[in-house]
Amino acid sequence: MNMPVDVLVIGGGPAGIAAAIKARENGVENILIVERSEELGGLLYQCIHNGFGLQYFKEDLTGPEYRYRFIQKLKKLKINYLLKTMVLDITHDRQTLLMNDTEGVIRLNPKAIVLAMGCRERTRYNIFVPGTRPAGIFTAGTAQRLINVEGYIPGNRVVILGSGDIGMIMARRLILEGAKVEAVVEILPYIGGLIRNEVQCLRDFDIPFFLGYTTTEIYGLRKVEGVTISKIGGDSSNESIKDIKCNTVLLSVGLIPENELSLNAGIKLDSVTHGPVVDENMQTNIPGIFAGGNVVHVLDLVDNVSREGEIAGLNAAKYVLGEISSPVRNIKIKAGDGIRYVVPSYISGKKKVNLYMRVSEPREDATIKVVDDTKQDCLYERRLAVTRPSEMIKITLLKGRMDSLDKECGSLTVSCVGGNDNGKS
Repeated sequence: MNMPVDVLVIGGGPAGIAAAIKARENGVENILIVERSEELGGLLYQCIHNGFGLQYFKEDLTGPEYRYRFIQKLKKLKINYLLKTMVLDITHDRQTLLMNDTEGVIRLNPKAIVLAMGCRERTRYNIFVPGTRPAGIFTAGTAQRLINVEGYIPGNRVVILGSGDIGMIMARRLILEGAKVEAVVEILPYIGGLIRNEVQCLRDFDIPFFLGYTTTEIYGLRKVEGVTISKIGGDSSNESIKDIKCNTVLLSVGLIPENELSLNAGIKLDSVTHGPVVDENMQTNIPGIFAGGNVVHVLDLVDNVSREGEIAGLNAAKYVLGEISSPVRNIKIKAGDGIRYVVPSYISGKKKVNLYMRVSEPREDATIKVVDDTKQDCLYERRLAVTRPSEMIKITLLKGRMDSLDKECGSLTVSCVGGNDNGKS
C-alpha cells in the first residue's frame, strides 16, 4: 500500500476524530486515521448514559449521539480512515509500521503524527488483590459492554471495587437491570469519581459504599462467592473487617494511558500521568509527533478529550505547513503544593494558554495560584469553593499577564493553597 500521508492520526476515538477534523479544517488534505477496532468512536458506543456534550455542544447527549456527530462531520470532510488496523511501531523519525488483514504490512512516513490511543482499565493484577481466581471478575468497562452492547448481565449480586466514574455508572445500570449491588468499596477516604455520579448513581439509588476500605481477599473456586474487605489502618475487630457475599466483582480502579508506541518512539513520559510530556501545542519532545486526549492524561469529560484532540490536530497541521517546528521549551510549568500534575509541561509565554490540572486531595475554600519562580510574581489566582482530584481544573493564562516573564529559561509553579482538607467528610 502506497499512500501519501501528511498527518497520521493513531486512534479513532473522540480525540483522534477531533484531531483529524481540525487538521483538515486548517489546510491539510492527506489525513489518515488508523483504528484497531471495528468502528470509529472509541468506547462511546457502549456509553448509553447521558452527560456527554454539555460543554462542547451545549446539549445533554448520550455517548452514541456524541460519537455520531463527529463521525458524520468526518465523513462529510472525506477524511480517510482504516479500521481493524494495528500500529506496530513508530520510530523517532516518524516512520510507521501498520498491519491489517486486507493490506498486510503497511509502511508510512507521515509528515506529522497525532497520538490518540486513549487509555485502558487497570485490572486485578495491577492492584494486587489477593485470593483465588474464580469466574465472575470483570473490569467495569467490560461489564458495560456486556450489558449495553451484548445484552448479558454478568451477575446478580455485585461488589464494585473502586469508585471511578465507570464503576458508579455501572452500579446504577446494574440496579436498573434488576441486579443487586451489595457495595462499592473505595480505598481512599473519598469517592474517586465526579460528584454528579456520586449523587446520581450511588446516593439516589441507595447503594452502600465503604470509604477507606481495601479488598483483602476474593474467594470462591469455580465462581466468585464473596469478598473480604478491611478498613485501612483498622484492627481485627468486626468493624474493621467485613465479609460480603456476591457472585460478581467489578473493578473500577483507574485507567492507564496506552503509551507502548510512545515508548518505542523515544517519547518522554510524565512519571505522574504516564502520558507524553507535551508543550502548549500538544507536541511531544520529538518534533512532528503530537498527542491529545486520554493518552496524555486521563480526563474527566469527553468534551475535554475532543478539545485536546483539536489542539493536537491544529498544531500538527501547522507543523506540516511549516508554521511551527521544534517543541516549545521556553517556560516550564511545575506542580507545586496541593497539585498532582499540570498539562502542558512547557509554554512559550507568547500566547494565551489553557492549563489542565488535578489537586492531590479534596479541599474546600482553597486558592489556585500561578507564580513566576524568578520574580515571585503571582500571574493568576482563583478561589475554589470545593475541589477534588476526580475533577479537572482548567485555568487560562492570558498573554498580557506573561509579558514580564523571562521567555528563555523561566518557570512557573502552580499551587493549591489554603482551605481545608475535606477528604474524610
